Amino acid sequence: MSVRVATFNVENLMNRFDFSGYRNELRQDRALALFEVADEEEYRALERARTIAHTDDTRQLTALAITATRSDILCLQEVDNLAALKAFEYGYLFKMVGEGYREKYSAAGNDGRGIDVAVMLRERTRHGQPIDFVRMTSHAHVTFADFGLHNAALDALGIAPHERIFRRDCLEIDVTVGGRPLTLFLVHFKSMGPPRDGLSGRAASMPVRHAEAAAVRRIVEQRFGGAGRAARKRWMIVGDLNDYRERVIVGGDAHEGYTFDPVTERGSSIDVLTAGGFCENVVERRPALDRWTLYHTRGPAERHLCQLDYLLLSPALARHNARAVPDIVRGGQPWRTVFPPGQEVERFPRVGWDRPKASDHCPVAVSLDIA
Repeated sequence: MSVRVATFNVENLMNRFDFSGYRNELRQDRALALFEVADEEEYRALERARTIAHTDDTRQLTALAITATRSDILCLQEVDNLAALKAFEYGYLFKMVGEGYREKYSAAGNDGRGIDVAVMLRERTRHGQPIDFVRMTSHAHVTFADFGLHNAALDALGIAPHERIFRRDCLEIDVTVGGRPLTLFLVHFKSMGPPRDGLSGRAASMPVRHAEAAAVRRIVEQRFGGAGRAARKRWMIVGDLNDYRERVIVGGDAHEGYTFDPVTERGSSIDVLTAGGFCENVVERRPALDRWTLYHTRGPAERHLCQLDYLLLSPALARHNARAVPDIVRGGQPWRTVFPPGQEVERFPRVGWDRPKASDHCPVAVSLDIA
């Protein structure tokens, strides 16, 4: 009995317009920046037109990427709300997969922009086993003080003990597949952001992700009655963790040829979750140069490929699926993404140099035997 689970950061699946670029140039789209705009009313009209035109191509590509995962359970990040998700599923995904993901669940988290995590379920797996939703539990309310996770590093960032740990949520989803239980802990950790105070964005924001990872581990242990009991249960930590343990540094250029150098980081918030064999990052079953789910660049001087999107399996689930290797869907990546040799894929129709694209992230999917 198998089920296919996928995670995908769909990049701003919104059902509202963002007009903040009129007063904040950092949030202004580069296309509008080319034009003289008379006033805010004109800006709003142009932003509406630009957003709608851009969104149609983008969401066709998003739907193609989701279809390519062939997943039964789809975990999503950066979803505005259930209304946006339902409109996307009906207007785009339905045309490719039919009725497909009829069950949809989400909860309002803590993100300042209002983007949340969500899950979509098929009624049955591709092999005909029923998928039944059991319950959903949000942990968005948990504070640093609740779990005793406040420390000097967080205090230095101006974060108080009473503040909430998760920048979005840790959404606990219980389902049964063919009557057998499976628990998903769906997350989207704090983003890295730009460099500041002499530190890289990753280093500056690391204390928050460390706390988020520790909180997720605590939630899993509490749910199953301790680490020992949790090790014997079927569960997964799924989502965009916004951190990596390794990168592939991209050098060179298209004329002289690219180079790809793997680098292991000294520390990562991912280590908090995997320490002591608490769970396994099954994407690491792929070759070192072929684990990336995102291409990061700030120009030729700063380019790397890295894994930000995770399927972390409990020890019991990982052991029972020792040969399961995840798939990474990269056909929706823009043409600016530099692929290591042998990894090139056929891009989806209408993918642009930078946009439109399916997302800045790649979906990750794995088939698991839960018998």
